[in-house]
Amino acid sequence: MTYCISDIHGEYRKYQCLLEKIAFCNCDTLYVLGDVVDRGPQPMEVLRDMMGRANVIPLLGNHEFMAMYCLKKLLTEITEKSIRLLEQETLSGLLNWLSQGGKTTLKGFHALSREERAQVLDYLGEFQLYAALKAGPREYVLIHGGLENFRPERALEDYSPEEMIWARPDYDRVYFPDRYLVTGHTPTRAIPGNPQPDRIYQANHHIAIDCGAPFGGRLSAICLETGDEFYSD
Repeated sequence: MTYCISDIHGEYRKYQCLLEKIAFCNCDTLYVLGDVVDRGPQPMEVLRDMMGRANVIPLLGNHEFMAMYCLKKLLTEITEKSIRLLEQETLSGLLNWLSQGGKTTLKGFHALSREERAQVLDYLGEFQLYAALKAGPREYVLIHGGLENFRPERALEDYSPEEMIWARPDYDRVYFPDRYLVTGHTPTRAIPGNPQPDRIYQANHHIAIDCGAPFGGRLSAICLETGDEFYSD
C-alpha cells in the first residue's frame, strides 16, 4: 500500500504511533510530504528512523529548506566569535529559522557525531520537490505546500522550490481535473469552512493532510489506494 504523512515536526511518538496504526511494513511505501524537522522535541529521531527505511520517500518542506541552509553554515562549533563572523544575511536566516521552531532541530543536530551530522545533511539534500504517481484507480500529485503561479499547461518540473514549498493552495480551485493534489503545510484547522478541524480535508480534488501535530492536533496518514485515514490518537 501507498501512504502519505506530512508535517511531523519532530513529533516522534506520534510518528511511531501512526506507523503502528497503519501496520507499516517493507512491502508498503510511505511518502513524507515535508516538514519533518523543527518545533517538536525529537526531529533527529524522526529523520534517523526515516533514513533507515528504503521505502520511505521524503519530499522537501519549507522547514527542511531553512534547516539545510542554516545547518551547513553552523557545522563549526557555535561560539560568540563564530556568531560575530556570520554574514548579516546568514544571521538573519538563522534567527528567522530559530523563531520558527528551529531550536529543537539545532539542539538535536549538535548532539550527533560529526559523521552523523554529515549523514543527516546528505539525506536532507536528497528530498524530492514533488512526486506524481498512480495508486489504485487514481492519479496523484504530492507536494508540501502548493503551486504558486499555477497554469494548467505548466510542467511540474518547471516550478521552483519556493513556488512549491511556501505556497498555500486555493482549496476552492480544481488544479487537476484528472489528478488529486495531496499537500501538507497548511493545517486543516486553518482551512476556511472546514467542518472537521484536525482531520484530513478533501474537496475539489484536494487532499490536505497536515492535521496540526505540533500545535496540539494529530498526525495523520492516508492510504492512496483505499482512501482510508489514520490518526495518531
